[in-house]
Amino acid sequence: METPSHILVVDDDREIRTLLAEYLDANGFRTSTASNGAEMHKALADSRVDLIVLDLTLPGEDGLTLCRNLRAQSTLSNIPVIMLTARGDAVDRILGLEMGADDYLAKPFEPRELFARIRSVLRRTHALPPNLASSEAKFMVFGEWTLDLVARHLVNANRVVVALSGAEFRMLKVFLEHPNRVLNRDQLLELTQGREADPFDRSIDIQISRLRQKLGDDARTPHLVKTVRNEGYVLATTVSIER
Repeated sequence: METPSHILVVDDDREIRTLLAEYLDANGFRTSTASNGAEMHKALADSRVDLIVLDLTLPGEDGLTLCRNLRAQSTLSNIPVIMLTARGDAVDRILGLEMGADDYLAKPFEPRELFARIRSVLRRTHALPPNLASSEAKFMVFGEWTLDLVARHLVNANRVVVALSGAEFRMLKVFLEHPNRVLNRDQLLELTQGREADPFDRSIDIQISRLRQKLGDDARTPHLVKTVRNEGYVLATTVSIER
C-alpha cells in the first residue's frame, strides 16, 4: 500500500490548522501542524515532510523568512512550499515566489482548492525526483553561462557564482529545457507553478525582468530571453547538457 504524502500546515490560526488537517487527512494525506517557525523546524526534524503549507504572516519569523531559510538548507531545499497570504496583493505573491515558494493561495480559500494545488505541486515534484537531475544532468550550458542543477545557481564565464531565487531557477530551467521555442505566459505559469493563468497576474513578466537582470540581459534589447510580440518569450540560444 502506498504511503500517503506527509503535509505540514504552518499557520498561527488554530481553526485553520484544525480545518485543513481534518480535510487533508480525510482526503488521503497524512497531516501535521505547527503554529510558528520553531514548531515547523521541530516537525521537520522529527519526520520526513513531502510538502509545507506555510502562512505568510506568522509571529516571530514570517513565512517569507522561513521559506528563504528552507531554500538555503541543502537537506530541506527541495521540499515544496505553498504560501498562504491573507492578502491577494501581487507584491505578496511575487515575494513569496522569489523566496522560493512553489505556489501561493490567498485567504479566504476553499480547502478543496488548496487540496488541488497540493496535488498539482506534488505531481510536478514527483515527475522529476531531486536525484534525477543530479545523476543524469548536473549542468546546463548556454552562451557564457552555466546553470548548476545541483547547487541551483548560475556560474558566469569568469566562474563567478550568481545566486537565484527558487522562482528564477524554475523559470530559467524551463527556458533551457525548451530553447528557441516561444513560450506564452500560460505555458510558463503552468510549467513553473503548475496552475492556470490569471489574466491580471503579471508575475511572469516580473520574474522575466529579474531573470534578465541576473543574466545581464538588457531589457530594451535582450539577446538571451527575448520578447516575441503578442506571443510570449523565447530563449534564443543553444543549450548543452553536462553530466
